[in-house]
Amino acid sequence: MERSRYNDLYLPGAHFPDALQVTTNIDDALIGAEDVLIVVPSHALRETLERLKNSSQSIKHLTWATKGFETETGLLPHQVVRQVMGTSLPMAVISGPTFASEVAAGLPSAVSIASTTEANANRLAQAISTDTFRAYTAKDIVGVEVGGATKNVLAIGAGISDGLGFGANTRIAMITRGLIEMTRLGLALGAQKDTFIGLSGMGDLVLTCSDDQSRNRRFGLGLADGASVEGLRRKIGQVVEGYYAARAVYKVAKKLEVEMPIVEQIYRVIYDKLEPKEAVANLLGRPLTPE
Repeated sequence: MERSRYNDLYLPGAHFPDALQVTTNIDDALIGAEDVLIVVPSHALRETLERLKNSSQSIKHLTWATKGFETETGLLPHQVVRQVMGTSLPMAVISGPTFASEVAAGLPSAVSIASTTEANANRLAQAISTDTFRAYTAKDIVGVEVGGATKNVLAIGAGISDGLGFGANTRIAMITRGLIEMTRLGLALGAQKDTFIGLSGMGDLVLTCSDDQSRNRRFGLGLADGASVEGLRRKIGQVVEGYYAARAVYKVAKKLEVEMPIVEQIYRVIYDKLEPKEAVANLLGRPLTPE
């Protein structure tokens, strides 16, 4: 990447800005840095934070775009950050309905930034916004993170639904009821309800469930076609965050006694080898309830 000036594996053709320097040395990357932005899968967040903590360079501001609960502990990213880095650093999370290829191509996109302080959120929004990339500020770190974690699981469900040929009616019903499940979990964890009708909730959910650029949706399509979990993970070639999130969200929901029937059935398809058609039958066979 240092020679070619682009990521030929994941974003071919998206050339790096002239000011961007490529390095594998974390100490070199931190020299003179005003902000540190972590963009790694959820299962790699703690290891990355440990490397930052052990660096010889000081950190002034820390931001992450990681989406997902930590699988083994059920912690949200900000909780992992606080465990490793403490609470004194100004911190923020960036999340929202964005595909990297479209952002790199300069297509209009928008995200949410939730921070420990309003001033830090405003500073970051000003720093990263461009003519085609807009950042909105928020105060609800928990809600923004729950939306980013849960939508990946539901996108697998949307892929399964479409892969089985159930059509647009089924997809929108799943998205809508999935949003309710996401909101239930968020409220149980202390989030604000309005967060889930914003970019990091409904926005990210609809995007990930409805477009085949989503690795999680493609994973669900493959499951509906009878492909194996491991075979699909190899075929997709990138981290399918919903694979990890399904286990983590399921465990957290059970611990908090939050009803998430769609997430439960997706979990069972992935980890218990439940047939996708049987999962759908289980959902349709549930007792009727008020909306």
